[in-house]
Amino acid sequence: MKDVLRIVGAILLGLFVLLVGVPLVLAAAGIALHGIGTIIGLIVGVVKLAVVLAVIYLILVGVRAAMNRSR
Repeated sequence: MKDVLRIVGAILLGLFVLLVGVPLVLAAAGIALHGIGTIIGLIVGVVKLAVVLAVIYLILVGVRAAMNRSR
């Protein structure tokens, strides 16, 4: 199970870097992007998704820890 989580985490991190890092580097280099509004919207969406997934993960880990302590 840990291996699957590591793979999924690596994929999500790679997608985040592509969606956030590449546009930022291009903007810093002075290359104007035509769909900058769309790209920023995607970035905000990815960040929101990451926050929701992190909160769900923390809740699940907390519930699991509470269940293991009660045994």
